[in-house]
Amino acid sequence: MKALVLEDYMRLEVRDIPQPTISAPDDVLIQIKAAAICGSDVHGIDGSTGRRRPPLVMGHEAAGVVAACGSGVAHFVPGDLVTFDSTVWCGECYFCRRGEVNLCDNRRVLGVSCEEYKRDGTFAEYVVVPERILYHLPNSVSFEEAALTEPISVAMHAFHITNMQPGERAAVVGTGLIGLLLIQIIRAYSPHLILAFDTDPDRRAAALQSGADIALDPADPLSTSMVLKATDGRGVDRAFEAVGASASIATAISVARKGGSVTLIGNISPKVEIPLQSVVTREISLLGSCAISGEYPASLELIASRKINPRSVISAVAPLEEGPVWFERLYKREKRLLKVVLIP
Repeated sequence: MKALVLEDYMRLEVRDIPQPTISAPDDVLIQIKAAAICGSDVHGIDGSTGRRRPPLVMGHEAAGVVAACGSGVAHFVPGDLVTFDSTVWCGECYFCRRGEVNLCDNRRVLGVSCEEYKRDGTFAEYVVVPERILYHLPNSVSFEEAALTEPISVAMHAFHITNMQPGERAAVVGTGLIGLLLIQIIRAYSPHLILAFDTDPDRRAAALQSGADIALDPADPLSTSMVLKATDGRGVDRAFEAVGASASIATAISVARKGGSVTLIGNISPKVEIPLQSVVTREISLLGSCAISGEYPASLELIASRKINPRSVISAVAPLEEGPVWFERLYKREKRLLKVVLIP
């Protein structure tokens, strides 16, 4: 089959490799129809993350058609239109039995090769995944839209664990892909105030288009007073941080009200500094949000009902053969380039 292979760090090539085969009763062979490039794939091609060791077929945000099923598959048949979780969870460990599949002791992520394991991903014509991570597509959802179910579900999980209540005000710090999707999710569930923060004026404009009421530059010295003015002098009830750096986390903490919460989604930095006294003396709750834990059905429903628009963050749809070019453009952080979907 045709695949986009990370042959060496910073070197991607499209070539023929053996097609994966069904090896377990619950395996399902999927013909990939659309696969989106994740920021973790882009960060991984230079070797800095340690989770994309070549040679490797990357990719974990995808949708396609069931091509074949193992003998134990009960809920899918060839021809079904599907998408799937990026995390292959075991279903047997302590956390899986509690329904916390994102915390699985034996989790494997598609398209990742690290010290512990290697699992080829979705930048190819076919991939094999276990039935337990598969989901049927609603009739109104295209393959390109469905390929974004994974990042939408990452944002949905953060929203879910934050447990926002009716009438609460929110702030989203960092309006890249996850931040923009999160704004749409919050807006779908709440008519109340949403503030967005980003140093990039184009991303602030995109935040407003996604449903934010106010978009502010955290570097602007007037932003703090504008937050207080918009929130009756208190700050927001729930802040979400979608970058993973010290400065943006400090912003999220600063705009949260006393007794409020900050949900941490971004993780580009392995270590950060936090304004500890501000957290302690104002009793701010810090929540870590990891991956996805059952949010796919809700995310697909939001897409199908048009309460969230995945196409608003898709910058380009291109054939798999153009993958190396698009990776280079994403790696160089080309302005106004968010999500690229590749078609095998």
